[in-house]
Amino acid sequence: MDRREFITLLSSAAVAWPSATRAEQPPIPVIGLLGSSAAPAQSEWTAAFLQRLRELGWSDGRNIIIDYRWGEGHPERFSEIAAEFVQRKVTLILTHNTPPTLAAKQATSTIPIVFATAGDPIGAGIVASLTRPGGNITGLSSRTPDAAGKRLEIFQQVVPGLRRLATLADVDNPYAALDLRLFNEAARTLGIEVLSFEIQRSEQLDSVFDAVKGRTDALYVLPVPVLFANRARINTLALSARLPTLHGVREYVEAGGLMSYGPNWLSMWRRAADLVDKILRGAKPAEIPIEQPIEFDLVINLRTASALGLAIPDKLLALANAVIE
Repeated sequence: MDRREFITLLSSAAVAWPSATRAEQPPIPVIGLLGSSAAPAQSEWTAAFLQRLRELGWSDGRNIIIDYRWGEGHPERFSEIAAEFVQRKVTLILTHNTPPTLAAKQATSTIPIVFATAGDPIGAGIVASLTRPGGNITGLSSRTPDAAGKRLEIFQQVVPGLRRLATLADVDNPYAALDLRLFNEAARTLGIEVLSFEIQRSEQLDSVFDAVKGRTDALYVLPVPVLFANRARINTLALSARLPTLHGVREYVEAGGLMSYGPNWLSMWRRAADLVDKILRGAKPAEIPIEQPIEFDLVINLRTASALGLAIPDKLLALANAVIE
């Protein structure tokens, strides 16, 4: 082989090697994000999730792709979206709340699923154990056994003389059924009568509020998709009916509700990014324990309190994580 032939051969190899290297690179992971509400309503949680992913070395559009789908408070959409993700063969499905997680579980037993929040993963049939969930699912539970009682005890200080309280819930939601049971038990201990009202569709809100008026001292609104999507409207109706509202998450209070006490969902979405990172790097969901909330928020809306003629005790204001003025 003469010098010219050798240089030609070397040049050809130099062109071929990068192409071969590119061909061997693994595909970019795709995360299917199944949101229970609408994009604007979940923007803060999504931002917290993305920020934590960036801290862990993942950037949407660079070395990971996130495919967003939104249920917008319509439970029937969850199964459709989960099926779309399975058909697309996404790398991982990220969910929020119990019904979307159950829809994803029903759609696939092989694609890893991480739930950013779910009320009672064992009771709802999502996982078999908190320490060893098994299967293809892991995530973060938003429930602690004493949360309902503590929430009511604080609310009694905000609404003196509370004796009768109405609940709004979608009872088809497994989380709602459990939360209502625990809430009713806590209410009985505190001598509070509970009236339950069911809502599956936003069109039922006006008729439910007509039924509630004059029958209760206050209102507890459960954090389920159909109610979360209508939280501003619910608070407007409640204020018109002169009903103080109690909530499990701060977003309702930011939309005009009176008070919330419950887990900090922003921190849970950041922790969900840690779980996603572990799975993308090879960990098995079955071996990642379900995490329980460690950060709780007490949020009080002074504007709403003033409109209802309620004076919030100074000691509660001092304990509050956020006060809306």
